[in-house]
Amino acid sequence: MAALWTSFLVVLLAEMGDKTQLIALALAARFRRPWTIMLGILLATLANHALAASVGVWLSRALPPAAVAWALAVSFVAFGIWTLVPDRAREPGRRARWGALLTTTVVFFLAEMGDKTQLATVALGARFQSLVAVTTGTTCGMLAADGLVVFGGAHLTRLVSASSVRRIAAGLFLLLGIVAAAGALSSR
Repeated sequence: MAALWTSFLVVLLAEMGDKTQLIALALAARFRRPWTIMLGILLATLANHALAASVGVWLSRALPPAAVAWALAVSFVAFGIWTLVPDRAREPGRRARWGALLTTTVVFFLAEMGDKTQLATVALGARFQSLVAVTTGTTCGMLAADGLVVFGGAHLTRLVSASSVRRIAAGLFLLLGIVAAAGALSSR
């Protein structure tokens, strides 16, 4: 359960103000089909994060435990710092022949490639060595964060500032980095 909940919280907080959340808002405004947009986000995230978690699980089994522990510590601290930098996203180009589902799925899958949440999913897969729990947690975190803007839109920005959420997410990443570093030190 720790893998599931940690993965959920890390991605939920990391996605606040992220470019994919901005893309979700733009797609929701363009297509006005929120459930179709959410299905596209689900499909793209499942594929992307299952791949990322698989890489993390594989790395945790292929590398010495101390190397994995130090890589995780450094990664989480780096993600914490990276999270403090606000994302900017360009509005997705108009593709008249693509519907809302295909546009959302393709745009989200590509937007997540190399994104901090994809890299965090690799690190979480390595940390917890659970493909299913990490993929489920990160996917649910992505759906929760993007669902807020798809269904809530402008109301969200009145409730919580993006900079506050970025600081909370950065703190969570830093905490995970400290925990990973402590684990690396204790494994000596």
